[in-house]
Amino acid sequence: MKSMNTIFRNIALVILFVLANLQSNAQQPSFVKDSLDAYMQRVLKTWNLPGIAICIVKDGNVVVSKGYGIKEIGKNEPVDNQTLFQIASNSKAFTALSLSCLDIEKRLTLDDKVQKYIPYFKMFDDYAAQNATLRDLLCHRLGFETFQGDFLHWGSNLSRKDLITHIKNLEPVYPFRYKYGYCNVAFLTAGEVIPVVTDTSWDDFVKARFFKPLKMTRSTTHWSDLMKDNNTAKPHTVNASGTMVEIPVVNIDNLGPAASISSCVNDLSSWMIMHLDSGRFEGNQIVPYKALKQMYTPNMLEQRTSGILPGNHFTAYGLGLEMYDVAGRKVISHTGGSNGFVSMVCMVPEEKLGIAVLTNNDVNLMFMGAVWQVLDAYFNQPYRDLNALLWKRQQTGDVAALKEYQEMVSKVKSADKPILPLSAFEGTYSNPVYGNMTVVAGKKNLTASFEHHPDLKGEMEYMGNDTFLCTYSDPTYSYKAIPFTITNGQVTSCKVTVNDFIDFMDYNFKKEK
Repeated sequence: MKSMNTIFRNIALVILFVLANLQSNAQQPSFVKDSLDAYMQRVLKTWNLPGIAICIVKDGNVVVSKGYGIKEIGKNEPVDNQTLFQIASNSKAFTALSLSCLDIEKRLTLDDKVQKYIPYFKMFDDYAAQNATLRDLLCHRLGFETFQGDFLHWGSNLSRKDLITHIKNLEPVYPFRYKYGYCNVAFLTAGEVIPVVTDTSWDDFVKARFFKPLKMTRSTTHWSDLMKDNNTAKPHTVNASGTMVEIPVVNIDNLGPAASISSCVNDLSSWMIMHLDSGRFEGNQIVPYKALKQMYTPNMLEQRTSGILPGNHFTAYGLGLEMYDVAGRKVISHTGGSNGFVSMVCMVPEEKLGIAVLTNNDVNLMFMGAVWQVLDAYFNQPYRDLNALLWKRQQTGDVAALKEYQEMVSKVKSADKPILPLSAFEGTYSNPVYGNMTVVAGKKNLTASFEHHPDLKGEMEYMGNDTFLCTYSDPTYSYKAIPFTITNGQVTSCKVTVNDFIDFMDYNFKKEK
């Protein structure tokens, strides 16, 4: 009799679950129910995206979880809700929540000094190094310009400890705690506190605390796992001439706590449901609600607004998450960008609404636009075709970039020979932040090699005025004009820049004698 009762009870639970999901689906905006598929197909075509995946959760239910397009150009393998993408800086929320949980458990406090746990953490300014707290690391207020130092940090062959040690060579652009400046190594440093406190690596901690209880079985923190998985999206970018190309998957394990997670929309739906249910998932308390509240509290104003979201008046950074207002609601989100991938995870706690979008082309605005289009629908905003609006904005920038590149190429074609023989430019150039760059002369051009990026080359063609057009072998680094300084008939230095996607700063390399 008990077994029959159990069977009937299970049947009843299944029926209730199905009815709840049917009711939930019926309550979704018409755009989501009737138009989302067509919209996403239009997005793919407009932006020439290989693939895109999206999930929407509402009131504890998964409303949408699916993929569109293909994993790799030239092949017809479709993206689905299990397809892995690098989510890059969306990893930061996992690190921030890890430390927030440890704070609630009284194993540390967010206002502890960094040097209490990482004694080799040094900064250009001793006062900043001695007073920087874990909270400072998690809200980007160390004084750096956004992405400052990532020319060295991103995809390099240095260890996590090496990257943290090298931060002392970065001279901050702003005073300590004065202005928001996005810093990947700050989050790396925060993550490296975890093994000090728990005797467990950041990677294993995230897996045990989040991946396992949230049934995020596809997610990983390791590049090697991504490379051997059969259902992964391949990264793509657009080269200088405007052609989309597939590129290698960058290994960013050394930036782990800042960037190294790869995931799929099926897994991220569980992550968002947990956030939107006060830290619970499937009836289990995964994290304390207080830990989430700490993440959602503004710590640093970003001093910008989107210019496109209705009613957007402020943008601030909490701990590993941004927050801003849209149509009277507080929105919590983050974006992620890696070579060939861009993504966004967005949550509206008061609406119990979460949206995640993953793409495998890093030159598009629609990873954000698709999220905002869904927000408009749930917020009952008048329909705006954000696909068309953002495409127009992107095209303006693309046209300007292509024109700039063509002008540079034209200068190369019309330039006389440099005043010095190419052999005079050969040698080792050193920068205190990056390290060494080696320049070798060929018959017509120079080739630059980089100490900490052994696969990266820069082919340099003379374009006049002691300046060379440098085209990087990795198209995400783009092309840049590299001016050399010549003093008393000797080459003494050059100024190196890379794509803003990597680093906004320029770096002066001194020629070693």
